[in-house]
Amino acid sequence: MARRKRWLSMRKIREIFRLSLSCGMGNREVARSCGISHTVVNKYLKRAKEASLGYREIEAMDEEQLKRLLQDNVKPPVLRALPDWEWVHRELKRDGVTLQLLWEEYRESNPDGYQPTQFSKYYKLWRGKLELSLRQTHKAGEKMFVDYAGHKVPVIDRLTGEVRDAEIFVAVLGTSNYTFAEATWDQSLPSWIGSHVKALEYFGGVPRILIPDNLKSGVTKACRYEPDLNPTYQDLALHYGTAIIPARVRRPKDKAKVEVGVQMVERWILAALRNRTFFSLAELNEAIRELLVKLNQRPFKKLKGSRASWFEAFEKGALKLLPETRYVFAEWKKARVNIDYHVEFKGHYYSVPYALVREEVELRCTAGTVEVFYKGKRVASHQRNDRPGQHTTQKEHMPKSHREYLEWKPTRLINWARKIGESTAMVVEAIINTRSLPEQGYRSCLGLLRLAKVYSEERLERACKRAVAIRGCSYKSVKSILEKGLDKEPLPEVSSTQPIEHDNIRGCRYYH
Repeated sequence: MARRKRWLSMRKIREIFRLSLSCGMGNREVARSCGISHTVVNKYLKRAKEASLGYREIEAMDEEQLKRLLQDNVKPPVLRALPDWEWVHRELKRDGVTLQLLWEEYRESNPDGYQPTQFSKYYKLWRGKLELSLRQTHKAGEKMFVDYAGHKVPVIDRLTGEVRDAEIFVAVLGTSNYTFAEATWDQSLPSWIGSHVKALEYFGGVPRILIPDNLKSGVTKACRYEPDLNPTYQDLALHYGTAIIPARVRRPKDKAKVEVGVQMVERWILAALRNRTFFSLAELNEAIRELLVKLNQRPFKKLKGSRASWFEAFEKGALKLLPETRYVFAEWKKARVNIDYHVEFKGHYYSVPYALVREEVELRCTAGTVEVFYKGKRVASHQRNDRPGQHTTQKEHMPKSHREYLEWKPTRLINWARKIGESTAMVVEAIINTRSLPEQGYRSCLGLLRLAKVYSEERLERACKRAVAIRGCSYKSVKSILEKGLDKEPLPEVSSTQPIEHDNIRGCRYYH
């Protein structure tokens, strides 16, 4: 059975280019971060190189342009002869033999073979398979491991006496083992993202790679080969210029560093707090911060120094600088544009360009804004409004006919009605005045004025006189009068010129 060709999402493809061309990560690191094969990464980067495109040019492309770039036919890869790694391994045991010398001998018999960097990389990968317990080494400023502790801390509500367990988030830097911890109410996405932000600020810099466990908050789909990152988590990585490589399923060595860190936090912080009673999350976090200082200053058993001294000496200067602005939590949601060119988020409706009707878009929602993206490009931005059932609409998103309709003023409709008669004008003004916004009455007013084409202006004016007299100033009331011929009957004794009184009526001076 033929295998179906799989097409990556544009979000993941853009992430490949960002990590490689902007963050300078190696292809295999990019592959692990994106959860795909390194050969796929090589293929996409080769297309960008052939087109002489940098990250800025690719970032500016829309999805259609990017698809055309990637769908062009590419030359088949050149098959290279693999070195005899067993021979390389044996030769390296001899005095004076280096990988550079062995590579030069390899290239003499294989001119189209691997370059020195690839030769060295593939040998180390082969050698790693021989060593059943290869100790991982981490470069300074390279990795931050994150996870939650297994133990929870009870917090008591002073007013109700209710006991609620707090989660403990732990972050550990790879080289120095410098540790951060904080208590949160849960492991939800906002808590997960907020703890990351505080950890990076605690360390005073950003590592090249974040390594989480396969937690639902950070990884929406746990998979050994292709874990899917939560869009908000990926958004955080983009803001801080870092990469995310989730720990592989059933690979405990991938997260050994943070598991040891969690163990230290449980042993030297949570155990030390076991007899204390906490009445708020802030009180618990203050106690954790005090003990964090002691934990990071505890001397190593087999090495000189402590976590804090190693952090200052080796790791602090290797971290990337924090961005000027703090990351603002953003929730991502897919939505489909309705026929009224609006999308819904938590009961409120936001406009998008009318040409996108029925298209699927992505919403990026912060506490203050709602942004709309179509095929990776932002097409609308609104100030967030949480009033349910209401609409936030930008004029430029409307069709031309709708914009002209919205730009009408109440006086335009009232003056138009006055050409038919004073009673018609009074009904139009009453309809507008009884709405919380004048625009909400425009449709009814236009319907009322169109009745003149069906029944004549004279009959409409007489029907409006009756409507004013019986205090039935609405489109439905006037239409009913015309349909039943009541405009031809004598008016009630109530004077038709008597002004209409209502709490919501503004009066004609309002519109001048």
